[in-house]
Amino acid sequence: MLNDLTISDILAMQKELHDFHDPEGTKWTPLKPSGAHNYLLYMIEEVGEAIAIMKKKGDSSIMEDTAVRAHFVEELGDVLMYYSAVLLSYGITPEEFSTIFYEKHQRNIGRDFHREYEEK
Repeated sequence: MLNDLTISDILAMQKELHDFHDPEGTKWTPLKPSGAHNYLLYMIEEVGEAIAIMKKKGDSSIMEDTAVRAHFVEELGDVLMYYSAVLLSYGITPEEFSTIFYEKHQRNIGRDFHREYEEK
């Protein structure tokens, strides 16, 4: 069992899944820019499924009931799978994503969101 997945692991696993189920590239939405919108839509659907668990089962069930928690985490995993398909569709590398994510974090860590929204 893995303790932690890297972005590289996630992208490789998603590519493996896609290639396994569609080796000829004719059945699944292609991992190309033209197919990325479909993956975003599927991702949003999975976010909705996670939200439904939150609404129907509640926070305490997610925290305390192992079956509910497993289902919730599975839905979040589906979100990440479709998100990674978007990254693959646009050829975004783990290094490119990591650099941008880190830079965005650095900008956000120095921001005062309360002050910014009060000024608007």
